[in-house]
Amino acid sequence: MTLLHFLDYAAVAVFAVTGALAASRSQLDVVGFIFIACLTAVGGGTIRDTILDRDVFWVADPVNLAVASTVAILVFLSAHLLESRYRALLWIDALALSAAVPAGVAVALADGQGWPIVIVMGMITGCMGGLLRDVVCNEVPLVLKQGELYVTCAFAGAIAAVVAGLAGVEPGISLGLCALTVLILRAGSLAFGWRLPVYRSEPPKPGSPKR
Repeated sequence: MTLLHFLDYAAVAVFAVTGALAASRSQLDVVGFIFIACLTAVGGGTIRDTILDRDVFWVADPVNLAVASTVAILVFLSAHLLESRYRALLWIDALALSAAVPAGVAVALADGQGWPIVIVMGMITGCMGGLLRDVVCNEVPLVLKQGELYVTCAFAGAIAAVVAGLAGVEPGISLGLCALTVLILRAGSLAFGWRLPVYRSEPPKPGSPKR
């Protein structure tokens, strides 16, 4: 198994867990679990491969769908054992993000893309599956939660991989640095409330002209 295949399988499996947990919060049946798990697991990679005009990874290797479906069934049978499914979803999603971003970076690098496209593909692979999951399940998307570090984590991880690669670091180490950067930032946001400043409009002062 190549490093690229391993990253794809890891991202698919862990994102499938988050999709199945979201399905459990929506109280879906087992088919709904499988659908949401597969949508979450392959959504980002599908958009990435479509943009890059390459064979969609799960069409070329349907084992990815089997992995996601198996995970969905396991979560369907065991989700009731979790004390807080939403808290579990957040932390497992952080692990999924840290696997998916380097997977997207690796695909773009293997495709011979320049560093701006490498960064964007890392972000798309990491963020779009979860965005589709939350929209379909009628949840506020994690990528849009006010002040949350999410897209920022994907961006920073992809940048770390690109900079390491330009510095001559081995690809495996560069991708590991990418995953570690994503995980540290996302975990810090969840555990310690790390945030970026958010835009806040100021009301007009009394007597000032309206704009």
